[in-house]
Amino acid sequence: MLKNNTSAKIANYLLQCKAVKLNVDEPFTWTSGLRSPIYCDNRVTLSYPEIRKYITQELVSAIKNYYPTVEAIAGVATAGIAQGALIADSLELPFAYVRSEPKKHGLKNSIEGRLEEGAKVVVVEDLISTGKSSLKAVQDLKEFGFEVLGLVSIFNYGFLETDVKFKETNCHYHSLSNFNALAKEAQASQYITLEQAEKIVSWNKDAKTWSDSFIGV
Repeated sequence: MLKNNTSAKIANYLLQCKAVKLNVDEPFTWTSGLRSPIYCDNRVTLSYPEIRKYITQELVSAIKNYYPTVEAIAGVATAGIAQGALIADSLELPFAYVRSEPKKHGLKNSIEGRLEEGAKVVVVEDLISTGKSSLKAVQDLKEFGFEVLGLVSIFNYGFLETDVKFKETNCHYHSLSNFNALAKEAQASQYITLEQAEKIVSWNKDAKTWSDSFIGV
């Protein structure tokens, strides 16, 4: 399947199972404090066998294509854990996951699992927004001596500044679908109106300014 067809199909699946919610009038607030007309929770896809299987297959295909020398898979906690485990199982590779911060008790691990020293790892995320959590996981793995080949995700918000961050840290990444595909599918399926589509495109171009306009509202 062509990449653009895959991207559109994933976007359609996300809308179909309501993993993505769109609301331009009452935006969602992300952990970062940024207000967004889009909220994406790809963990929902795990509840739908057909969608789950397709996403796993496409991520496995991407890893084989972009990172053929991969020796282990690492999921980013928490949303990347289940998907990463599914991928590792399909590829018959070792799996571990990276915590957002070390445990405060026990062994105080920041990486859970057991991988060979210096293993070539591919990181799995459910989505990429600002890239902060993704790149932190990449850095943690590198600090433990693993070779990070790159990162794969189901969805990418497509922020220009995020792409710059990945390039600055020399981390290759590949997402199955992205904001542009989602906006197009949402309008085509009449999930949103043309006016609403224009508003979310405006947000995507300058999310901070768009978000700040709701301060005090």
